[in-house]
Amino acid sequence: MTIYALSSGIGVSGIAVLRISGPETKKVIMDLTSEPFPQPRMATLKKVNNNNKTGMIDQGIIIWYPGPNSYTGEDMAEIQVHGSRAVVKALLEAISRIKNCRLAEPGEFTKLAFKNGKIDLLKAESIGDLISSETDLQMQQALKVIAGNNLKKFETWRADLLKILSNIEAKIDFPDEDLPKDILNKTKNKTESMINEIEKSLKDNKVGELIREGFRIAIIGPPNVGKSSLLNHLSDRDVAIVSEIAGTTRDVIEAHLNIDGYPVIISDTAGIREAEDEIEKKGIKLSLKKAEEADLNIIIIDAKNEENQRFLDKYINEKTLLVINKIDKISDKISFDIKKLDPILISIRNQKNIDLLINSIKNKIKNRFLGSENILITRARHRQNLEDCLNSLKEFKQKKDAEDFDKAAEDLRLACRSLGKITGKFDVEEILDSIFNDFCIGK
Repeated sequence: MTIYALSSGIGVSGIAVLRISGPETKKVIMDLTSEPFPQPRMATLKKVNNNNKTGMIDQGIIIWYPGPNSYTGEDMAEIQVHGSRAVVKALLEAISRIKNCRLAEPGEFTKLAFKNGKIDLLKAESIGDLISSETDLQMQQALKVIAGNNLKKFETWRADLLKILSNIEAKIDFPDEDLPKDILNKTKNKTESMINEIEKSLKDNKVGELIREGFRIAIIGPPNVGKSSLLNHLSDRDVAIVSEIAGTTRDVIEAHLNIDGYPVIISDTAGIREAEDEIEKKGIKLSLKKAEEADLNIIIIDAKNEENQRFLDKYINEKTLLVINKIDKISDKISFDIKKLDPILISIRNQKNIDLLINSIKNKIKNRFLGSENILITRARHRQNLEDCLNSLKEFKQKKDAEDFDKAAEDLRLACRSLGKITGKFDVEEILDSIFNDFCIGK
């Protein structure tokens, strides 16, 4: 089946790019344009005609990429036309009338590239991350993975595992062969070294996932203390409705921000109080859930509220930043117990100490992103598979020390599979290749 799709953004634009991949690609170009057929990888200006004989659609650039030397590994082409909705619609309809052609599914071009061995799974994922990146930090992380920096490390570990496994397999299958005397000692040292390296990589404070997904901040507090006003100020636009009526915010309202290059998702939540209204109760439940999931909670309270201490006793913790709003001229009336929590005193209405609050937020974010230069794990999927690999390696070490080599070998296979799931590669034949390359079996 041949797939096609609009690869450029939807809407009016100067240029629109349509991408086609599959066995019918050449036929699509021949049906829509006149001879001569474009030369491979050369931009060719041609009239793009409607295949229902209703005349020309547009004049555009055709680029022909014969497989396997293309992004997907199949015959592939790009058609660049003017980006009007009418032109794009007519061109898509014309391609749809060609037999064995269908619209591509989301990510299908990259999926084909992976299946055809043009890219590894890490690169495939990071292409999507690069497209959706909103900050320079997200862009740079995606580019590093695309460049193969992370793949090299995973492949090195995998090659070491295959080497160890080949030694263990040889010990099991060819017990009478003269294997090197120190083979088991080398296996032990390599296993312990790999366990230490993986454990170190897992102790990364999840910075890679944080860069990719964004630093999450939840603004929580009692009703009518200025949560929505703070969100609007930090976002520099009216994201949430601000009202003097308590309980105006019933749902979680989110804004995506770029704070000094760091991706941040900040949430305004419903005011937390004892509520009787069923909808407000659901809103408060969502607020508490959002606070639990957040990397930082900004607890904002009203300087005049007598219930502050009770609220703080319940919700203050190690990942909170305490803010007291509406201070005006009564900061001297704040209780000693609250002052001990080192609150930031602000007045959103009077723009007092807002810069101090923003700097405190920036410092919290920057401290969380420390060590972002050499990140190995960028997704929860990678972390889970690496943890599985580590657990299998520890099981292998125990069984090998007990000389239960059959079961130990199975743990190594599981460790290899876990690493293979990260990169998208695992082949049993590689174990055999390693055995025959390193040992002259059957000499």
